[in-house]
Amino acid sequence: MRIINLNPHTVMLQNHVYNLIEQMAHVSKSLWRIKNDYGKDSGDCASCKAFWEKLTEEKDGHVKELMRLIEDHLG
Repeated sequence: MRIINLNPHTVMLQNHVYNLIEQMAHVSKSLWRIKNDYGKDSGDCASCKAFWEKLTEEKDGHVKELMRLIEDHLG
């Protein structure tokens, strides 16, 4: 596990691991909005729907990769 011991009562993640977790939260929130709002809001616009579907696939991949990296560090 990638941690920093500041004292016997405090344990912190290394900054780069924290950054991965922070990015995971950011991408997950964005993906949720795309799946639940943006696609619906595009109405009958086929090109916009296609864009949101493509972006959903890309962000799904980012989430999976971030999860793997986080698990590697915390596993």
